[in-house]
Amino acid sequence: MATSGTTAFDMNFTEVAEEAWERAGREMRSGYDLRTARRSMNLLTIEWQNRGINMWTIDSGTVSLTTGTSQYTLPADTIDILEQAIRTNAGVTATQSDVSISRISVSTYSSIPNKLTQGKPIQIWVERLQAAPRINVWPVPDSNDYTLVYWRMRRVEDAGAGIQTHDMNFRFYPCLVAGLAYQIALKVPELEGRLPLLKAEYEAQFLLASGEDREKASIRFVPRFSRI
Repeated sequence: MATSGTTAFDMNFTEVAEEAWERAGREMRSGYDLRTARRSMNLLTIEWQNRGINMWTIDSGTVSLTTGTSQYTLPADTIDILEQAIRTNAGVTATQSDVSISRISVSTYSSIPNKLTQGKPIQIWVERLQAAPRINVWPVPDSNDYTLVYWRMRRVEDAGAGIQTHDMNFRFYPCLVAGLAYQIALKVPELEGRLPLLKAEYEAQFLLASGEDREKASIRFVPRFSRI
């Protein structure tokens, strides 16, 4: 028998909500049912971001550093920085160079005696503020030739209108539907009896999706020995 020949299956927001309501034990019948499902979905994706790294939300960015300026604000949808480096001679093919810099804690940054020391930045402290994260580099740049290159985890985009699809990898669709069904059942007293089953299915689907959505590069640990 012939197969479809396509691999483009997708679900818009309305279809996800309908599937979730049916799994919870009811049909979606009103505009309010759709609206409350959208609200629950947005809370659900925030929960995923609290659970750990979602690989499809990782992207890179740059900040041009300015002489004498130590603080810079990142895009508002940034959750956290994962890696960072200082680039010199940006855009010059023969001489562009990236050097990794270390991330430090607030206690380490506060213990620096002279925070106005200028030079090539080697450390960064990230303030995870409510409006947008802010970074502090040290030493303070002594030149305009430095560029901070970073890799960040951004927020998942909000659930949109009924015909829009979702800001996530297709592998998370089963987890999305299962989690939304559980969240919906939490709000309907008559569906309380289905909560254990829906919760177990949600956790199983999240485990499958997050287990696939991970870094697969090899890694090697080398112990460091020192003499006292």
